[in-house]
Amino acid sequence: MPSGSGWQNTSVPSACPQGEQTVSTPFLKDFFQANRGGGLFSEAVSQRLGAVFAYAAARLRLAPTVLTVANLLLGLAASVVVIATADAVADGSVPAWLIGLVALVGWQIAYALDCADGQLARVTGQTSAAGARVDVLCDVAAQIALVTALSAVAVAQLPETPVWLLAAFAGTWMVNLVTSVMQAGPNAASMVTSTSLPVRLVKLIRDYGAVIFVAGLVLIAAPALTVWLIAAFTVVNGGFLLASITFSARAALR
Repeated sequence: MPSGSGWQNTSVPSACPQGEQTVSTPFLKDFFQANRGGGLFSEAVSQRLGAVFAYAAARLRLAPTVLTVANLLLGLAASVVVIATADAVADGSVPAWLIGLVALVGWQIAYALDCADGQLARVTGQTSAAGARVDVLCDVAAQIALVTALSAVAVAQLPETPVWLLAAFAGTWMVNLVTSVMQAGPNAASMVTSTSLPVRLVKLIRDYGAVIFVAGLVLIAAPALTVWLIAAFTVVNGGFLLASITFSARAALR
């Protein structure tokens, strides 16, 4: 980043008990350096925006859980708007671009807040088992709402959408969340360890930030294609689940 950008901001003093040494708020770049990745798009966009939120939260002396709850509330609000207007968008009484934009922006900012809570906790030393549990539970709730929103749009646009497809979509969507939680443990393993650009570009198909960005674009430009988007996500996540089972089983049998 060029000198003078927000990423080079100087630290500012924060409050501390009387008699103790003043502690400085970390630099903005420190929060970004504490990110846990998540894919090419997530690192380039979501984690950087998350660092801005984490830096602001540190200056305001907010706890990481405040950002976690904000992620949940914003993600739920965006999804509820999509669900509530699905039929109106389908019959043309509400412009698709407006609702799609609400979803795109709402989901992206919610995910950035999800990135921010971990950065804030790690940089400021506020990590805890309880905070990690709240983070995962809020992620589950927000993603259930997102899956419900996309399913509602698919049915509104194409009433004959197969129920089995929506069920498979809901189930396989959670593969991303489950595997990300498993990757945080001591027994984490990757099927493809290369970090080359071509590999990272291919992995965009499972980058959560990129996935919800594409979902938002579809809702803006062509909500009638949502059922095909759902089918594509189901195939990709289902295939990844089968590959993960095979990879893990082979490792266990060695």
